[in-house]
Amino acid sequence: MKRVIVGLSGGVDSSVAAYLLKEQGYEVIGLFMKNWHDDSVTISDECPWLDDSNDAMLVADKLGIPFQTIDLSEQYKERIVDYMFDEYQKGRTPNPDVLCNREIKFDVFMKIALDLGADYVATGHYCRKGTIEKDGETVYQLLAGVDTNKDQSYFLCQLSQDQLSKALFPIGELTKPQVRDIATKLDLVTADKKDSQGLCFIGKVRLPEFLQQKLKPKAGVIVEVSAENNAYNSKAPIFTTKEEELQYLTKKINYSVEDGTIVGKHQGAHYFTKGQRKGLAVGGTVEPLFVIDTDVEDNVIYTGQGKQHPGLFKKALFVTHDELHWVREDLELNVNETLHVKARIRYRQALENATLYRVENGLYVEFENPQSAITEGQFVAWYLDDELVGSGVIS
Repeated sequence: MKRVIVGLSGGVDSSVAAYLLKEQGYEVIGLFMKNWHDDSVTISDECPWLDDSNDAMLVADKLGIPFQTIDLSEQYKERIVDYMFDEYQKGRTPNPDVLCNREIKFDVFMKIALDLGADYVATGHYCRKGTIEKDGETVYQLLAGVDTNKDQSYFLCQLSQDQLSKALFPIGELTKPQVRDIATKLDLVTADKKDSQGLCFIGKVRLPEFLQQKLKPKAGVIVEVSAENNAYNSKAPIFTTKEEELQYLTKKINYSVEDGTIVGKHQGAHYFTKGQRKGLAVGGTVEPLFVIDTDVEDNVIYTGQGKQHPGLFKKALFVTHDELHWVREDLELNVNETLHVKARIRYRQALENATLYRVENGLYVEFENPQSAITEGQFVAWYLDDELVGSGVIS
């Protein structure tokens, strides 16, 4: 009998995952990960970890499976929280959910599970795992969940073959309504619980306050850049190579305060991210202002009116060699090779046609259509049909 350890988060998805595994004849053990100690920044009445761990315990009890809580706060702080502060300080926008899966659930947590004699680790993610034989080797595939509305393969875009080999995703074949339905029939306490938002496993965190603990507020100006700015109308030069063209397409516009009008003040450029609309507190414009760039060195936020502002759009992005990851190592591109894929730059974005170009120092992703708010520090993930084959950090 194979032993599976399920990360029970106190939500409906992992509850049903545990139930399905038990039905399939596995020996199932539920583990709740406690990843956060500092209650001063969590919005305490919104899903604090204590309620969640109680719900997880009640579910385990109902399903008749052993349950325990493990404290991973130290590793979480080191690998996720410190990394986030560091990225925000550099003016990048990290994705804690992707990191939490790579660093915590499928690394620290997985090692604990294997030490407890588990054959597999299971989570309540909406995605599927496939296997194919290639040159006599077993290759694992990360496939999108059947529920296209809930597909969470993007959050697992940094997993390795080794991690996938020991992972199970029991609810990947189901839709959210089906999962809720099963939980209701079983009378699980989590059946009607709403989906958790906020940092992976911390519960709801007020991000600015969370960041402010480390990143001190400092007043700066908000500049509005006109859509008519010359930077957007410059004629493209003649390119002799594709790589030259890609370098041109990914080049950052270096804005200066002289490029626009000062329209307001802010408390720290590192609290803002590209494409952001809320929190600017500047009124009186015909269309709402969106952040088109942040300069953490000079502490300036550059904005433009309306979501069609040319400063928001770009056709290509670059991933450095060090931040490039192939889930399917066998499909890795060699220098000068290209691949037509579908790609997304954020969770729940519709997949877009794109071409990958492998160069000496990394990989370019060129989209068929310009993309809004390509954000440094976020992940780009690329797919062949419904299989996620690789990802990288946008540089």
